[in-house]
Amino acid sequence: MPRTRNLRCSSLATTESASMRYLLLAIGWLSVALGVIGIFLPVLPTTPFLLLAAACFARSSPRFHAWLVNHPRLGPWIRDYLGGEGIPLKAKVYAIGLMWLSIGFSCYLVPLPWARGFMLTSAVLVTVYIARQKTLRKRT
Repeated sequence: MPRTRNLRCSSLATTESASMRYLLLAIGWLSVALGVIGIFLPVLPTTPFLLLAAACFARSSPRFHAWLVNHPRLGPWIRDYLGGEGIPLKAKVYAIGLMWLSIGFSCYLVPLPWARGFMLTSAVLVTVYIARQKTLRKRT
């Protein structure tokens, strides 16, 4: 059985408002579900959903955050990013490609110039953000 790092959540800030905590928990679990579906469904990206879940759990439940990060199947998808080691190149290409595909389709459907401008600006900024993230090198 491979050993996993035990990332402690004691330094993570949890949300004080009960309603916000439950909202973050719900978004976190929905993101976990979508991330798991994305493992099997090629159209749905896995890593962004698991990162969103980890962020939601970090603010709402240290226990669920630790569970997700240390999970034997789901943890490796996000551990390298959270550890500062980067995002796999395949995940970067996949996320940027699907984003531009969906933004392009949305721009085709939405006739409002200001909405198209907003969507395209958002896509450019997210692309720059993802591209500037450290790329995880394959281990040999």
